[in-house]
Amino acid sequence: MFDRLTPAARAAVAAGDDEAALRGDRRVGTDHLLLGLLHDREIADLVGVDVETARSRLRALDETALAALGITSPDLGGAVAISRRSARQPTSGFRAVLPLAYTLAANERARRVTPRHLLLALLTRDEPDPAATLLAALEVRPADVRARAART
Repeated sequence: MFDRLTPAARAAVAAGDDEAALRGDRRVGTDHLLLGLLHDREIADLVGVDVETARSRLRALDETALAALGITSPDLGGAVAISRRSARQPTSGFRAVLPLAYTLAANERARRVTPRHLLLALLTRDEPDPAATLLAALEVRPADVRARAART
């Protein structure tokens, strides 16, 4: 599944898995992948958001969703233990991003998928996809990010 990823893209995927672990999530979704990609300074610059800001916004989205159900959640302050080699499985949205990233790389005649290809594939997702929802909450316009990425 990850055989054609560059080391930087693999690091972003691993960081996404770590982000899922930090949040106590059992599956790795597109929102986690986005957070993982934001660990890469070039990607964060393209998106215009740092990982801490995105984490904070994602927590706020979670709190809003829980409050709508009448549930209040204590702030855990990142106290969840991280297991590096996880049994967390990717969501269907995450799994859909990878083939598109491979296609984008192939269209550029690149042999390997970079973090930029993963980001561009994520930008195709529509709400209610978690990454698309997070990007909207961050007021990030995918078209603007794609335009900046095209100039790199």
